[in-house]
Amino acid sequence: MSQSTNNLASYIWSLADLLRGDFRQSQYGRIILPFTLLRRLECVLEANKPAVLEELARVEKQDMSEDVKEKFLLRASRLSFYNTSKMSLATLGANGIKDNLESYIQSFSKDAREIFEHFKFSEFISQLNDANLLFKAVQQVKSHDLRPDVVSNHDMGLVFEELIRRFAEGSNDTAGEHFTPRDIVDLTTSLVFMEDDDALTKEGIIRTIYDPTAGTGGFLSAGMEYVLKLNPAAVMRAFGQELNPESYAICKADMLIKGQDVTNIKLGNTLSQDQLQNERFDYMLSNPPFGVDWKKIEKEIKDENALRGHEGRFGPGLPRVSDGSLLFLMHLLSKLRDTDKGGGRIGIILNGSPLFTGGAGSGESEIRRYILESDLLEAIVALPTDMFYNTGISTYVWILSNKKDRARKGKVQLINGTDLYSKMRKSLGSKRKWMDETDIATITRCFGAFEPVEAQSLDKPVDEKSNRGRQSAAPKTEAPKTFAAKVFDFHEFGYRRLTIERPLRESYQFSNERIETLRFAPKPLFAVMQWIYQTYGSDWNEDGPEYGVLDDHADLIRVHIKAEFSELKEAHIKDALDPKTWRAQLKIMQTARALQARIGTAQHDDMNGFARQLKVAGVGMDTPTKAQITAAVS
Repeated sequence: MSQSTNNLASYIWSLADLLRGDFRQSQYGRIILPFTLLRRLECVLEANKPAVLEELARVEKQDMSEDVKEKFLLRASRLSFYNTSKMSLATLGANGIKDNLESYIQSFSKDAREIFEHFKFSEFISQLNDANLLFKAVQQVKSHDLRPDVVSNHDMGLVFEELIRRFAEGSNDTAGEHFTPRDIVDLTTSLVFMEDDDALTKEGIIRTIYDPTAGTGGFLSAGMEYVLKLNPAAVMRAFGQELNPESYAICKADMLIKGQDVTNIKLGNTLSQDQLQNERFDYMLSNPPFGVDWKKIEKEIKDENALRGHEGRFGPGLPRVSDGSLLFLMHLLSKLRDTDKGGGRIGIILNGSPLFTGGAGSGESEIRRYILESDLLEAIVALPTDMFYNTGISTYVWILSNKKDRARKGKVQLINGTDLYSKMRKSLGSKRKWMDETDIATITRCFGAFEPVEAQSLDKPVDEKSNRGRQSAAPKTEAPKTFAAKVFDFHEFGYRRLTIERPLRESYQFSNERIETLRFAPKPLFAVMQWIYQTYGSDWNEDGPEYGVLDDHADLIRVHIKAEFSELKEAHIKDALDPKTWRAQLKIMQTARALQARIGTAQHDDMNGFARQLKVAGVGMDTPTKAQITAAVS
């Protein structure tokens, strides 16, 4: 952002000084943003306002429907919106300003009027009026000179971004939910459009651009600007859908200002309610939310997957409910223009999860498999961390296309741009780094060259470490910043999970050593009973009444258990000291000895015959006893 646009954003946001005390900080943006849009629309309409009023006087004398009247008025305004009020922000007056302002807003054409409805602006107009601040606010807003010849569409977009960021931070929201940083937008846009020579050179060429997570329209604006800057004679048509009403309102206003058909900008959940269902596009740009679950729309998604399969959007598979990033990717793939009509290209920003989450055969893995085997993936660019307003995690730009150049067929390019950044003087939320034009050009040229690049050092300063806190006596030497790229065959990313099954190989042997272990109860008593027997029970007579009686040593045993077997609970200690426990185990051991006398002490390597041997031996035992003996001798 230039100093002039930054100053303009600060000047507009200074309206917050008037609101302070009467409104919460989280409400400032809900007042400042629609007021800014209102002033911008007014400035854009100013030149053709007389022609609109003249046409209004003419059509009102004729008997025609509202739709027909609107078409005549739109033609008179030479834009995709108009306002039929004779008033302006400068002439609303102090008396009756609330009614006058509401009437002024209602005089906009339908699409423009809808913007303020989604902001719920009328509610805030009433609150401002009740606080005796409405006239003062209007007076301040009307002083902003937002005419297109003073503030270009590009600069106005930057001002919008800054206002939204301040709004998001002030409402404890995340700016990243509303818009994508301009440097990331520029990089993704340049990668997606760079190979379309026709769009960048031929006169009158028509291209469509689509963003299913439009936010405030940053990607749509940048895509159109990129093409029109290089080829002013090209025709760009923007399409988008956005879930957040306020972001939708800003996006729609921006498209209105740019002369786009705003009926192509939709409000709603793209995944569950695709409102551009039958459309296909030349270019698609998207920054879907990272790691957001889709539990609310789980039924709709699973129904489409089950009923429509590959005829729908989600045929390749479904990711886990906790992360819907790959759903947006599959949605975009379904929107690619058919190859016989020129094909399409996608640029989507994702976190690391879609790269590796899910083992072979999982929904995520099957989606990746479909993309690779369909030869749709052109490149993945690894971005630096701390590039977004709401997160510092690692992020990646995926470039996909169904019109790959011949050299790219069956290939995938990986570009490591994690060190291509400069530190920001002042952080914006979690965004501490940014890419300048040189960094973007480095990645773009590498993508265009489509050749491996060995790790090469970058002329970038080493990140300064904080000098606060305890410092290491031998600090680590920072590794130099590098840039590299590799090209792989698509099948090199493929893995299969093989389950190797084999029969359980067990032997059994009624040896004295194995049978002796039955003297002690299983875990958690085994170790402590073994110690007690070795210390106090070696002289016990198995046929005598004193077997397992520990009354004379109970206190010493408890002290030792507390010190060496601290994990044992009181109930376990009581069992270890109880003669009944010892005699029950003695009975099990004697049962095993009886089996030994019948079966012998030889080792048998076929466990399948174990049950038959027990039956032939004819020694009776209950199920717990049988299980304990089996575990001991096998």
